[in-house]
Amino acid sequence: MASLKFSFFPFLLVYAIFFLSRPALCDDEDNLLQGINSHRTSLSLPVLTKNKNADCAAGELADDLEDQSCDAAAIPSPNTLSTLANYPKVASKCKIDVNTTTDGVIMPVCVRKLVPTLVLTNYTRTHYAKYLNESKYTGIGVGSEDDWTVVVLTTNTLAGSFASGAWRMSEKIVSLGIGMVFGWFFWVR
Repeated sequence: MASLKFSFFPFLLVYAIFFLSRPALCDDEDNLLQGINSHRTSLSLPVLTKNKNADCAAGELADDLEDQSCDAAAIPSPNTLSTLANYPKVASKCKIDVNTTTDGVIMPVCVRKLVPTLVLTNYTRTHYAKYLNESKYTGIGVGSEDDWTVVVLTTNTLAGSFASGAWRMSEKIVSLGIGMVFGWFFWVR
């Protein structure tokens, strides 16, 4: 009976490993972000954090590009959101105040079947690398559709944060409140 229990144990172990464990669900966009952050870390730069609004803009821009073939596309150059023809639509849909996009950069690439290593190489070994290698960029949004991937880099400045209008309004209210408190403090003294 002991030999039966012993031979049953390896079967149970294999079953548990292969059938009960769930693989980590990582998509290509997260893998690209991880690759870009590894590239930045190797250059002693801080990692980029996901920016919700930039992520939305990247996804919308990738959707717009999906019907354009890689062959027909000219080599895209980095853009700011305001230089794109459809930026009012993207900004509105993603609730982005266009005044907060001027320091950001949009980098589209087209790679057939979105082969992950080729997509990463298109960002780290081309003219886009100079943007990834700059410490002023602190946030990122990634979107992909068909053969297109769009990376949007943001800064931690007001002009590059891709913030929504509501955030800017709350920032103004807080600034006004702080100004009033300091004004009252100095007036009372």
